[in-house]
Amino acid sequence: MSDTNTGTDFQVQDVPDAVIASVLTKALPYLQRFAGKTFVIKYGGSVMEKEHLRNSFARDIVLLKAIGITPVVVHGGGPQIDQLLDRLNIKSRFVNGMRITDSETMDVVQMVLGGLVNKEIVHLISRNGGRAIGITGKDGDFIKARKLHGYDEIACAGGREIVDIGQVGEVESINTDILTMLDASDFIPVIAPVGVDDHGNSYNINADLVAGKLAEVLKAEKLILLTDTRGVLDEGGNTLTGLNIDDVRNLIDAGTIHGGMLPKVQCALNAVNSGVNNAHIIDGCVIHAVLLEIFTEQGVGTMIHSPSAQKQ
Repeated sequence: MSDTNTGTDFQVQDVPDAVIASVLTKALPYLQRFAGKTFVIKYGGSVMEKEHLRNSFARDIVLLKAIGITPVVVHGGGPQIDQLLDRLNIKSRFVNGMRITDSETMDVVQMVLGGLVNKEIVHLISRNGGRAIGITGKDGDFIKARKLHGYDEIACAGGREIVDIGQVGEVESINTDILTMLDASDFIPVIAPVGVDDHGNSYNINADLVAGKLAEVLKAEKLILLTDTRGVLDEGGNTLTGLNIDDVRNLIDAGTIHGGMLPKVQCALNAVNSGVNNAHIIDGCVIHAVLLEIFTEQGVGTMIHSPSAQKQ
């Protein structure tokens, strides 16, 4: 276990037995409710850059698997891609938040996501007592992709300019057979968001979008997006949670949800509209954020629930 403020280790025996028993008792209803369910968890941002947060995340995933929940991990890797591009003197360009991905950049994306980052996460989970296998969307035709359109028009001095964003894709379909096989073998899948089309072209896909689509096709109980913020905030900076679809749309219309939070919220809305019971946007910079969000009443972020979940 780790201290939530400093990330330093402490001994379980330092915690009174009554406190441990109380925590376990309060978690029991959640353990019973979620046993046998699938959680899709997107892992990225600064959570990946700090060792104590990496270990905290890995332990959370291993514990979920141990208690009968099926965790499916999808990861990003933007900062790591930037670092390697800089070392190779390849300039990064972005259009409306999307990385322009030419063939040279796509090679780097695949090396970083499918190689370096993916294998580090697999090793991290294994080191913390779990069994994981890393895959990309190209393995076993897992993620069929198509070129993403609608993000290639930008403002310029002459009015509007059309820019080819290259090999940036979106999910067309997902073949879940490989995940069924891994789950039956008791392995935790760790997925790099790279897809391929019918012609063998590779595509860089936003990890949030991949996680959301996976949650939909797997009929997951939860979609959990780890972020660098405390979730959706109101005008006073307070974290909002227990939101339904109408609540979220009203917050968007009012401008309370804006900027970089909008794509994550839209991903969450798509998921709950497609049958996922709950979507969570949580603060990954909190030690054991996943466990705290799932197994405590207050949580550490924003939960958006489907109409069916609201009735439960």
